[in-house]
Amino acid sequence: MRSIYWQRRGRAQVGAAVVAGALALTLTACGGDGGDKKDDAKSTPKESKASLQLPKLDGEEISVAAVWTGAEQANFKKVLAEFEKRTGAKVTFVPAPDPIINFIGAKVAGGSPPDVALVPQVGAVKQAVDKKWAKPVGAEAQAQLTKNFAQGWQDLGKVDGTQYAVYVKAANKSLIWYNTKVFENAGATEPKTWKEFMTTAQTVYDSGVTPVSVGGADGWTLTDWFENIYLSQAGPEKYDQLAAHEIKWTDPSVKDALTTLGELFGKKDFIAGGNKGALQVEFPRSVEQTFTGGDQPKAGMVFEGDFVGINVTEAKAEVGVDAKVFPFPAVGDKSPAISGGEAAMLLKDSKAGQALLTFLASPDAAELWAKQGGYLSPNKNADLAAYPNDVQRNIAKALIDAGDDFRFDMSDQAPQAFGGTPGKGEWKALQDFLRNPKDIAKIQAQLESDAAKAYKD
Repeated sequence: MRSIYWQRRGRAQVGAAVVAGALALTLTACGGDGGDKKDDAKSTPKESKASLQLPKLDGEEISVAAVWTGAEQANFKKVLAEFEKRTGAKVTFVPAPDPIINFIGAKVAGGSPPDVALVPQVGAVKQAVDKKWAKPVGAEAQAQLTKNFAQGWQDLGKVDGTQYAVYVKAANKSLIWYNTKVFENAGATEPKTWKEFMTTAQTVYDSGVTPVSVGGADGWTLTDWFENIYLSQAGPEKYDQLAAHEIKWTDPSVKDALTTLGELFGKKDFIAGGNKGALQVEFPRSVEQTFTGGDQPKAGMVFEGDFVGINVTEAKAEVGVDAKVFPFPAVGDKSPAISGGEAAMLLKDSKAGQALLTFLASPDAAELWAKQGGYLSPNKNADLAAYPNDVQRNIAKALIDAGDDFRFDMSDQAPQAFGGTPGKGEWKALQDFLRNPKDIAKIQAQLESDAAKAYKD
């Protein structure tokens, strides 16, 4: 199972450089000098434009399934409420467990699938199409996609040339967030390379604060650690090959990346709660413990995507003031630039379902969603002024400026059994690695065994 999009390799080095360069430039304005500065990324609101015209759907009812919880779910429900207001349709949000593709399969087998599902994996879209669960995107939604999205984002939702999904939510997954008070007290500076990152971690440790918070209870966070290091160290071509399982997980490049990651995971005093403690920390808590506790939080830095902003706010900290961000440090020649995202996929073809996909692919929905915070849109026509602060505005601008030149989350390209299932495959192997980062050969063998079976299936 692989994404057709990732068979294109000619612009690999250029793509990584463009995204990394854009991030380095735009995020600098959000770092050292405080988040209150205005910059070129902030635009004035665009002149009022005619809103997207949607059909009247009074009496129609549809259900939408996603794994989102908490503030992320609440923000999405505001988008659905706007759709209801404009169309008269009634939309029911269905909370789904992770992995959602298994939930979808069970619902299809029971004869009651949701009308629309939001899935985070390219592989999940392919699987849904192969099993004939997914329905093609209609003409109106396709028109919005063509007008508002770079070709790369359109291609991610295609299978064998047919559009089946709309990537409505993106993620920049190459960011390190830090507690500004901790950095100020320690005299720490934003690192640009992995070596500098480890030095910064030591500086924070010496000041009396544990350097890094790791949400090891959620295996996907560990795949993101690995992927960023691997892309920067091994390069885009190797990244594409490993994503497609064209090279094995026993390859020396994997050993190199795990060895680098082991430099951090091997220093238990650098990890909040130690290695075993980190395995009990879920992602939201990993952020919370970095931005609570005054001058003595449980950690000074936390790694993850732009969506960390939601959790920072929930911790009653302010993005751009209490929490700042820098690009994932370069291990090789370039800083990595990895994106993820959620795609809306139609499981029951209906006028209301197609209208919702059309709405989600429009700037109207993207701007409403952006105003809530903790959201990043791949929609190039969404007004950047809709984002609530310069940190998120700059991250969004970097994504749009990159166009087609980005790398998608590797584990999200893999078969679900390997790259997206709690307690199995890559998630489990990297949790084992966090628990004991010394036996790299054993972890590589475990990864390859699980990958070989999953890709074969």
